[in-house]
Amino acid sequence: MKLVYLDNAATTKMSKRVIEEMTESFEEIYGNPSSTHTLGQKAKAVVENARHIVAKNLKVEAKEIVFTSGGAEGNNLVIKGFLKQNKDKGKHIITTKIEHSTVLKTFESLEKQGYDVTYIDVTKDGIIDVEKLKKAVRKDTALVSVMFVNNETGVIQPIKEIGEFLKEKEIFFHTDAVQAIGKFEIYPKELRIDALTVSSHKFYGPKGTGFVFIDKKYNIEKEIFGGSQERNRRAGTENVNGILGTGVALEEVYEKMEVIFEHEKKIQEYLEEKLKNEIGRIQKVEINGENSRRVKNITNVFIENTDIQMLLVALDMRGICVSGGSACMSGSLENSYVLEAMGLNDERLKSSFRISIGKDTTIEEIDYFIENLKEII
Repeated sequence: MKLVYLDNAATTKMSKRVIEEMTESFEEIYGNPSSTHTLGQKAKAVVENARHIVAKNLKVEAKEIVFTSGGAEGNNLVIKGFLKQNKDKGKHIITTKIEHSTVLKTFESLEKQGYDVTYIDVTKDGIIDVEKLKKAVRKDTALVSVMFVNNETGVIQPIKEIGEFLKEKEIFFHTDAVQAIGKFEIYPKELRIDALTVSSHKFYGPKGTGFVFIDKKYNIEKEIFGGSQERNRRAGTENVNGILGTGVALEEVYEKMEVIFEHEKKIQEYLEEKLKNEIGRIQKVEINGENSRRVKNITNVFIENTDIQMLLVALDMRGICVSGGSACMSGSLENSYVLEAMGLNDERLKSSFRISIGKDTTIEEIDYFIENLKEII
């Protein structure tokens, strides 16, 4: 049976270069980076080299990069760590209704600790209402967290506009850039971003590894206590091989960014044209968030009178991997809160799903997907 992977927003396959360099590393780089002997210092050099690669590509300083286990830990570390360290800044914090669950659940836990949270609406096209955000800011607003790219719709948020406004107000600005990194060049300081979260497995790197950028002028309290690793911001022996893979993956995706962008743009346009022209002849088809600026690898599509739960199973039986929405919420029968925030009615909520392509997706794979989708419907 043919296998067609169209769930790259959930995770990506590690690149061959990452696999090769990590495989070699597993055999040769096994010392503890905190050890002072030769093998330990060899491991430490690998970690610091990866840190410099990340910093160079983001145009920040190496000391502003903290390696983590991924997006969930990164979001928690920045949000909670900043608020614990800066209790005098205020008890009001702001986010949006379409954030990843790792941000929303963090804010919910902070509400229970006495923080006043404002959840900003989005338009029908999935873009944050910036005017509402500006009006929501108060004298005691300590932190704002807005995702860069939505993981279900691929809609790009107006991060620079928000960053510039918050910089004037001297309010700490965090963005979850998990779905944005590698899709286009991101330079946090130019965008007025104070902290940014990244997960390696979204750009052809290893799972269980990621990093956060935190502007050097801010202090955060660590969430994991123990040793003084990562400049005393994250205790625990570093995942040396995963960190190496992160550096390799990020360097590779930045080197090939233009080529990947053009390829994904071509594939996405072909996919959406096929959905509208071929599937659209059978059932009504609409792209959720189509009128917004979107990344070129995520398409969230509504197909009228389609039971998504059954459709995903039927596609899987034909070797086609797609997702109902966020992989972190898979198994849930609840409607997508992202699409709900965009004002979609119940029918569209139950008949929408996500297709996410990658750098290796081919026209032939899209044809196979459309052919099978048509038969199933």
